[in-house]
Amino acid sequence: MSDDTIDDGARRPPSRLSQWIDAVTRPIVAFFEDLGETVTLAARVLAWAVRPPLRPGQLLMSLAFVGSGSTFIVGLVGLFTGMAFTVSTIVGFRQFSAEGMVGGVVALALARELAPVLAAVVVTARAGSTMASELGNMRVTEQIDAITTMGVSPVQYLVVPRVLATTLVLPLLAVCFGIAGQLGAYLVAVVWQGLDPGVFIDKITQFLEVRDLRMMGVKSLVFGFVVSVICCKKGFSASGGARGVGDATAKAVVTSIVAIFAVDYVLTTLMTDL
Repeated sequence: MSDDTIDDGARRPPSRLSQWIDAVTRPIVAFFEDLGETVTLAARVLAWAVRPPLRPGQLLMSLAFVGSGSTFIVGLVGLFTGMAFTVSTIVGFRQFSAEGMVGGVVALALARELAPVLAAVVVTARAGSTMASELGNMRVTEQIDAITTMGVSPVQYLVVPRVLATTLVLPLLAVCFGIAGQLGAYLVAVVWQGLDPGVFIDKITQFLEVRDLRMMGVKSLVFGFVVSVICCKKGFSASGGARGVGDATAKAVVTSIVAIFAVDYVLTTLMTDL
């Protein structure tokens, strides 16, 4: 066999079957690679969180950014969520003359699902996107490489404060969301629809239990950790200049929101009988 024949065979394009297999497997492999990198970053965050030197200044700045900056928008979204949910609930319950149960049903829905999930979504849209954008800009401008060159761990210096702040603050924001949502429910049911305020409040105390509040707290803690790790990971892996930073920010928000609902299903299934 001549060398020309060997060269022609080496330059032969891949078959359609190979192209099809590559098109199917490439996104699957990319997904698991991304998942593995995210889990690895989460493990590094947990390891660095308990190792000196601790950086309380960075943590306080992150707490102020995530907490103070998100309180108003979380409360506003909670208020309108409670109002909208109450309107729909009253319309349905009125068919069975059960309007008095609205307060308890809204409180239960806010504590178990709406408050932790939607508060996490709001924090993702506001704080998580900013985390990804900041770290992405630091990556493409080689600031993270400079931090590493100085002998400082970028995970401990940049990621740990953001993750801890989001994890600690999100339960408080979920409580703010729940209070604002219940206030919106009170306005719609009692002030505008004329429901007896005593019945409204009595149903809240009757329906809402400690385990529901515990579920809200656990979900908020987990959501805060998951969202912050995902957003920081996307920012850390940004490349390609300003366009790459924009893509990383968009991917961080979309991935975080999908992760919130997926983790919410898992936690709800595990904690329903607790």
